[in-house]
Amino acid sequence: MTARFDIGARVAVCAAYPPGHVRTPFFVRGKTGVVTEILGPYRNPEALAYGRSGDPALPLYRVLFRTAELWDGYDGASGDTTVVDIYENWLNPSEA
Repeated sequence: MTARFDIGARVAVCAAYPPGHVRTPFFVRGKTGVVTEILGPYRNPEALAYGRSGDPALPLYRVLFRTAELWDGYDGASGDTTVVDIYENWLNPSEA
């Protein structure tokens, strides 16, 4: 399986709010970050949660976000970051 994004790519997390079991945290949806690592292909946990096979496997990425861009009113250090592992089906190329 080929990963769609390279390390260093700016990506936007889908601003989707589907019902049911999802593995993408609410606080990063609609936000933009940078891929720092490609963790490899894994079966889709959202499908596995409903008893399906989880195939085809999806690339899993480690994505870095500026914490201040995730939380309104964040008053920590300006350089603080948050890292989240996100499956490829939740990511799009960032236009920013």
